[in-house]
Amino acid sequence: MLTNTTESVLVVIDVQERLGAAMPPGVRNRVIEQISVLLTAATNLDVPVMVTEQYPKGLGVTEPALQSQFVANLKPIEKTCFSCAQSPEFMSMLEKSQRRQVILTGMETHICVLQTAIELQTAGYQVYVIEDAVSSRAKGNQYNALHRMRQAGVIISNVESVLFEWLGDASHQNFKTIAKLIV
Repeated sequence: MLTNTTESVLVVIDVQERLGAAMPPGVRNRVIEQISVLLTAATNLDVPVMVTEQYPKGLGVTEPALQSQFVANLKPIEKTCFSCAQSPEFMSMLEKSQRRQVILTGMETHICVLQTAIELQTAGYQVYVIEDAVSSRAKGNQYNALHRMRQAGVIISNVESVLFEWLGDASHQNFKTIAKLIV
């Protein structure tokens, strides 16, 4: 039930300019900040990252603040399906990673995150949705989606829990670097 760096893959779902602009005030910034922390930790701890963009022609590209943290060869996966699990390119990359713990972040909780989480859970992956790194335009939709995912067996977690699970011990060589990410 705990995440670890050898089994985890971090997924950033559809954190795009036009979609972010539709989020309630402050929510967009919080989600970007929290995902940024996870991206920094993933880079330092060699956790692979996958990024998706829902119809970028209409919703824009991934938020520039996150793009600036992508490793050189990270290319977002363009999709029109709501569930990432319905994208052959996404599933191929996930299978090639040979990782079974999928850490989900992004927008919107009640649509793309929910559908991805439930389908990956059904496919046998251990799925974690990071509550403070996902958002919906309406709080009620987000709360409903988190409740539905819990009922489906998806693990709802938070950024700090994942960071400390990835570290495992205060003697970890990256402990000080990762601990500084927590505000």
